[in-house]
Amino acid sequence: MNIYDTANRLAQEIKQSEEYMNYKMAKQALNLNKDLKEKMAEFEKMRYDVQIHMMQTGKQDEEKYKEMQNKYAELIEIDEAKKFFEAETKFNIVIADVNRIIGEAIKDVMQ
Repeated sequence: MNIYDTANRLAQEIKQSEEYMNYKMAKQALNLNKDLKEKMAEFEKMRYDVQIHMMQTGKQDEEKYKEMQNKYAELIEIDEAKKFFEAETKFNIVIADVNRIIGEAIKDVMQ
C-alpha cells in the first residue's frame, strides 16, 4: 500500500467522522447569524493576539487575556457559540491525537 493512499484514506475518514461533521455543522450554523459571526471573529482575533504576544514575549498579557476570557464567557451564553466551541474542541482533540500517533511512529528519526 502506498503511503499517499493511506493518507488520503485517513483524510476521508476524518471528513466522515462525527467530530468533523459536528464541527462543520456548528460552523455553518454560526455563519448564518451575522452578529454572532462578527462576535466570534472578534474573539478569534483576541485569541490570536494573546497567543502571538505569548510566543513573542514568553509572557501573558494579563489585560488582553482577561478581556479574551470575558468575551468567551459572553459567547458561551449563546447556544450556537457554545455548540461551536464544544464541536471545535472535540475536533481539535481528534486532530491532536492523530498527530500524536504519527509523531510517536516517527520519533526515533526525529530526535
